Amino acid sequence: MKLRIKQIKSGINRKEDQKRTLQALGLKKINDIVEHEDTPAVRGMVFKVKHLIEVEEI
Repeated sequence: MKLRIKQIKSGINRKEDQKRTLQALGLKKINDIVEHEDTPAVRGMVFKVKHLIEVEEI
């Protein structure tokens, strides 16, 4: 299974670890969409920035 992740809020004025998590997911700006395999590591990153993104299972 894959996850489609879309950034819906900016990383500006967020903690440094949240900014780095967005970068690790491959998100650079609002409305960017990336797809990742559904692994525990990716789920952990998604949980950390869940207030900045939308997630859809595909």
